[in-house]
Amino acid sequence: MKRKRVIIMGAAGRDFHNFNVYFRDNEEYEVVAFTAEQIPGIEDRIYPPELSGRLYPEGIKIYPEEKLPELVQKYQPEQCILAYSDLSHITVGHKIAWVNSLGPDMRLMGPTTTMLKSKKPVIAVCAIRTGCGKSQTSRRVNKILVDMGLKPVNVRHPMPYDPDLTTQIAQRFETLEDMDRYRCTIEEREEYEPMINMGVVVYAGVDYAKILEQAEQEADIITWDGGNNDFPFYKPDLLITVVDPHRAGHEVTYYPGETNLRMADVIIINKVETADYENIEKVRRNIEALNPDAVVIDAASPVRVEDISVIRGKRVLVIEDGPTVTHGEMRYGAGYIAARKAGATIVDPRPYAVGSIRDTFEKYRHLENVLPAMGYGAEQMKELEETINKADVDAVVVGTPIDLTRIIKINKPSTRVRYDLQEIGRPDLEDVVKEFVEKHGLVK
Repeated sequence: MKRKRVIIMGAAGRDFHNFNVYFRDNEEYEVVAFTAEQIPGIEDRIYPPELSGRLYPEGIKIYPEEKLPELVQKYQPEQCILAYSDLSHITVGHKIAWVNSLGPDMRLMGPTTTMLKSKKPVIAVCAIRTGCGKSQTSRRVNKILVDMGLKPVNVRHPMPYDPDLTTQIAQRFETLEDMDRYRCTIEEREEYEPMINMGVVVYAGVDYAKILEQAEQEADIITWDGGNNDFPFYKPDLLITVVDPHRAGHEVTYYPGETNLRMADVIIINKVETADYENIEKVRRNIEALNPDAVVIDAASPVRVEDISVIRGKRVLVIEDGPTVTHGEMRYGAGYIAARKAGATIVDPRPYAVGSIRDTFEKYRHLENVLPAMGYGAEQMKELEETINKADVDAVVVGTPIDLTRIIKINKPSTRVRYDLQEIGRPDLEDVVKEFVEKHGLVK
């Protein structure tokens, strides 16, 4: 039987998962290549034999997505699989047209063929865009479970950026030192560190069947922590989707965020304390049109500064969570809001950017007033450090949710900005989670 040739277009996450659960041992298909987009430095690697399985004894090469026409000409695939997230519907349409113009079919794989079923109950937190507030929502859910005497284990959407993917097959994080041991990037640390500080064990990696098997052995309940606006890898028993009225309309114009909106059991309208009323109402109308049966909860994510005296009235450099302000397309985040409230003068970081940080500003032209905390590897972390320390400012506002000074030496006074989810009115997340726990017989 002739196998159907396939190219998987991804960004080191959904692409690997789709391969593992559907293509790896499937003798009807031959995956001839992966392509990579969105994340710098993840192309030109090998998906190794330890992960690719018996049908691919030499592994599978990963190429930059820009080489897709050459790959199609060389391998003549029947299908290309679009397997990454946070794309506008227009961009998805352009990708389809591009692939079809080269000859192959374009395929979008859904929950039925890609979700794994857990033996333990699963609560998933996803979003309609990156930067909506998944992290603080997930922290809130896990804290409610911990306060109820349960042991949640948090499984995070993949971020396997290490050049050697065999080190990231199934990772377990219980201490901050575990992040050092696995050479975690800044983006990984932004997600893992707050959970670890709460006493919640985190799993992540590449092979999510193996991860699930390990996590089930120690968990009362699995919490899925989504990445970008992707839908879960595990079949959720309760799906919470976060929407952002600062980007009203994106809930119905981005892929696969709209999928999360339509599937959600609970929808969090976050950031209502800073969004315009008209935009909040626009989001409500879209929710009513697409998912009228969902429980809708309003929430705020108020920012607080650890030491406001460091930045009050000063000239400051604002550092924000990288994905939120890059492919998330936000012009600012919590750090910028905090600096403005403190009466600080916000300095343009672009003149001080070096190396790949300068390249980031070239790629994301909407950025003017904030520095994304890019750190996809040791070299980029060094360039971020150099950019920060070159800046002619009095102080630094750290809006990323980690202690950046653990991994970067900042030669100026700095202070952190923190933010947590605060629901407004009832029902709130505690009501929802307690009802879920009781339904599944998990009350202790």
